[in-house]
Amino acid sequence: MNDQSQPFRTSQLEENDGPGHNPTDNATMGELIAARFSRRGFLKGSLAVSAIAATVSPMALMMADDARAGESKSAFTFEEVEVGIDETHHVAAGYDADVLLRWGDGIFADSPEFDPLNQTPESQAKQFGYNNDYVGYIPIDGSSEHGLLVVNHEYTNEHLMFPGIVKVVKDDKGDAKIEIAPADQKRVDIEMAAHGGTIVEIKKTDGKWQVVKDGKLNRRITANTEMQLSGPVAGHDRVKTNADSSGKKVFGMINNCSGGVTPWGTYVSGEENIHGYFTGKLPEGSKEAANYKRMGIPEGVYDWGNFHDRFDLSKDPNEANRFGWVVEIDVNDPNSIPKKRTAMGRFKHEGADSIVAKDGRVVFYLGDDERFDYVYKFVTTGKFNPDDRAANMDLLDDGTLYVAKFDVDGTINWLPVVFGQGPLTEANGFASQADVLIETRRAGDLLGATKMDRPEDIGPNGVNGKVYVMLTNNTKRKDDQVDAVNPRAKNAFGHIVEIAEEDGNFAAAKGKWEILLKCGDPSVADVGASFSTDTTKNGWFGMPDNCAVDAEGRLWVSTDGNSPKETGRTDGIWAVDTDGPARGTSKLFFRVPVGAEMCGPLMLPDMATFMVAVQHPGDGGEDWKPFGRPSYYEDLSTRWPDFKDNMPVRPSVLAITKKGGGKIGV
Repeated sequence: MNDQSQPFRTSQLEENDGPGHNPTDNATMGELIAARFSRRGFLKGSLAVSAIAATVSPMALMMADDARAGESKSAFTFEEVEVGIDETHHVAAGYDADVLLRWGDGIFADSPEFDPLNQTPESQAKQFGYNNDYVGYIPIDGSSEHGLLVVNHEYTNEHLMFPGIVKVVKDDKGDAKIEIAPADQKRVDIEMAAHGGTIVEIKKTDGKWQVVKDGKLNRRITANTEMQLSGPVAGHDRVKTNADSSGKKVFGMINNCSGGVTPWGTYVSGEENIHGYFTGKLPEGSKEAANYKRMGIPEGVYDWGNFHDRFDLSKDPNEANRFGWVVEIDVNDPNSIPKKRTAMGRFKHEGADSIVAKDGRVVFYLGDDERFDYVYKFVTTGKFNPDDRAANMDLLDDGTLYVAKFDVDGTINWLPVVFGQGPLTEANGFASQADVLIETRRAGDLLGATKMDRPEDIGPNGVNGKVYVMLTNNTKRKDDQVDAVNPRAKNAFGHIVEIAEEDGNFAAAKGKWEILLKCGDPSVADVGASFSTDTTKNGWFGMPDNCAVDAEGRLWVSTDGNSPKETGRTDGIWAVDTDGPARGTSKLFFRVPVGAEMCGPLMLPDMATFMVAVQHPGDGGEDWKPFGRPSYYEDLSTRWPDFKDNMPVRPSVLAITKKGGGKIGV
């Protein structure tokens, strides 16, 4: 930006997913839920009356009735954490939550010590990056106590990272706000080095996890790392730039939110809110205008375009088409060139969890994290070969991308996003599959996909054959899109959809769907939450974001948006029963310090370690009454995790283990 001050934006791009850029009249998930449950008569007569009288949602009562009919209990046996808000993290009794990696920690033998007052791009490129989000684990020699930790670094919070850049001002109402000084070249380059990902060897010794700094496979990926475009879009004119006439050589990955680990042991990472990194105006008459508008580009949260021409649309109008992809990284070779797998589509990718289908093809579930956007899956053409890793290394360049259409009868149809099929033709502006993939959102619009409430992580469950879709929220949904059966207008708290693919085949083109949970406070009837009545006041949550399915098929959910203002509690990890009479019961296992977001989560294969990630601790101090003012580097609401006067807050990954050993939550 060229102005002299930059208004502070809470949580930067993570919260700023965009206003919803879907212009279609496609059905919304709210309309479908309402129509479906109205048809089935779930809220007729005395059931609805008794539900309102009890200030508990009708679906919660139904689940409770089911639970009382059986004798089995929750699959989770830990003592629940009390909700609350304070300066530190909390884990269930009987567990340890140890900080494993903090922003600025060295990951190489020659990494410099973290010095927050003297940061440089060079030092940050050898240190653990900022705002750790997705956490994955790739075993070494099949071990659950020695492996590679892979972590996304989604974005940066300048006001929490850098000293001397914040000015406190009063707005028209007299409330304190902060303004951030415009960035200089050095600060921008530090931010770029703090983005991307980390690959680091870790080992459990005497019951505690440690970083192996001299691990030969340790690596930092940044916004400047050389990458390759692969698949149908590689070499297309729409991805050629001033610096790359081949249309194949890209530098960096940005705003990488969630991700996954493939069955063949590579790390895949989804680029999400890319719109905030671009500034400038497209040349008059540019054919990319509608494409970029559909993606919300540019928004210009960051000043990168002032110092790097590739982020200025007026100077390099095609650069933005080179972001918004799933990136695959071969962790076995620290010198390998990461590949942006364009066959998997371009949108605001939340994650890329995968599972092997019955016939050996590999299925990846993909959420497009914006209000009114879509749920996708990608099915490889080739089959996974467990005995030949090399044979799997380019499976992601050839396959079929599908977008979901949810029907009112409880079925789901996966519509192929394929050039030449249905409306995806030259008549509608697509000349090839490359065009379809660059404009995946518009392809979904034309196919009539179902508009969803911010689809985030999507977790397939290999134990019970189900798939769980985290839908964080959608406060833009209008009253006329819902009815009394599903009172989720201005859906602030989100919900979780459960999919059962046809015949248990994850590669199927059809399936069925149910609502597992509608989130929010079940004691407030108007919220319409549907937790089991066995769920305590600590157990309910809002804004489901990421999820993990453990080796026993149990579901763990992390949240993004619980706060003093929104729910009177922090974000955390909740254990959710999905099967049996306890279905719909939720329990709080871990909660973050004030201002933080809960990310990860990751259960290791032996279930003896649970990795979680804490983003932007100390953010938004004005919403927490004991602090009551904006929180920034010099005046922080918490100094977690170091609690030292000379240290800022530091996003961190924690390793949770049971005291004395054993499986988590059992």
